[in-house]
Amino acid sequence: MADTSPHPLLRFRWLIFSILALAYLFVYFHRLSLSVVADHLVEDFNTTAGVMGLLGSIYFYCYAAMQLPAGLLSDSVGPRRTVTTFLVAASAGSILFGMAPNIETAFVGRILVGFGVSMVFIPTMKILSQWYHPHEFASMAGILNAVGGAGVMAATWLLALMTEAFGWRLSFELIGGCTFVLVVLVWLIVRDRPQDKGWPAIADLAATPGAPTAPVQSIPLLAGMRQVISNRHFWPLALWFFFDCGIFFGFGGLWGGPFLMHVYGLSRETAGAVLSMIAWGMILGSPFLGYLSDRVLKSRKKPFIGCTTLLVIGMGVLYLFPTALPLPALYVFFFVFSVCSSSIVVIGFTATKELFPVEIAGTSVGTVNLFPFLGGAVYMPLLGKILDAYPHDPSGAYALEGYTSLLLVLLVSAVVALGCTLMMKETFKR
Repeated sequence: MADTSPHPLLRFRWLIFSILALAYLFVYFHRLSLSVVADHLVEDFNTTAGVMGLLGSIYFYCYAAMQLPAGLLSDSVGPRRTVTTFLVAASAGSILFGMAPNIETAFVGRILVGFGVSMVFIPTMKILSQWYHPHEFASMAGILNAVGGAGVMAATWLLALMTEAFGWRLSFELIGGCTFVLVVLVWLIVRDRPQDKGWPAIADLAATPGAPTAPVQSIPLLAGMRQVISNRHFWPLALWFFFDCGIFFGFGGLWGGPFLMHVYGLSRETAGAVLSMIAWGMILGSPFLGYLSDRVLKSRKKPFIGCTTLLVIGMGVLYLFPTALPLPALYVFFFVFSVCSSSIVVIGFTATKELFPVEIAGTSVGTVNLFPFLGGAVYMPLLGKILDAYPHDPSGAYALEGYTSLLLVLLVSAVVALGCTLMMKETFKR
């Protein structure tokens, strides 16, 4: 009688996914953590909004600079070695940031964190491409992004509670210690592909016994790079990532909290609760959009257009009525904002992977992943300079006129992102 029990790799891959997803949670924690503690940092380091925006954006400059190396290292050295090596730097950076006696040391800590966590997402996507079937990829990427949403929750609601209880310094030191525990787990358990455990490739698992398997195609690193950047369908995706994620990181990741406290007069705890809807949007929206794209619409382009259209509408409403939204509407706005500017990126990475052979999955996703973090690096200090251009009161609250100008920039950016979606290629293969 044939053995019908599931292959052990189908269970083991979930253990690998869980460990890498937990690492990705910390990536998002560091990415958005300054929004809740921004005013504490301004006070402790006696600095300005412009410097604060630069401190937030330095993470994105480091992250963006490492995306191409992340792809190349994932395709050559291997994702497991890449993740473990760089997470050590992230752990040290978080601890140093918490201990920083001055703003210069804080910058060094954020640089280490930025370089360290930059090597989690691309290697994880490479590993998923080896352990999961193509028709499972968008759904798994959606679940991964949902875990990133839990990181947003930690960076907003949980960090607000930790800051009140322990102070922001000890909070970051504790996060650094937890990150080092993850380093050990990744090294001991994670493997780059099923063959490293002596199992068949995922594509061969369901193949007819004895049937010939397709040979693995070897694509040199530079040839893979040229293949990515010379593809005309790559560029609408890349530009969409720049504008969409510039909006998300600039407003949701840094200036959304001050906007709620300065314009609406919300307390830190209430503002943190409203911003936590960003996390819920990612947690619920990411797997939903992955399922919607894979199983219902059977399309990558349609979710892009729909979500970006909603983002334009949402930013338009907030620009036209910046002070008029009731508190429940603010909760709804930040939830929809998260789904349409953050959850949707799982479709973006899936579409990028589908444009190119799986052998250069790391290189293609790594190259496109430059653009969201360039967006964050540009928009965070840009929006801070817009606020600094308007007078603010002695307590540090910025003027409504400054926030109105900020929202206009975000609205125009959303319109440009929508134009990019109309030029994208449909990559879903039926």
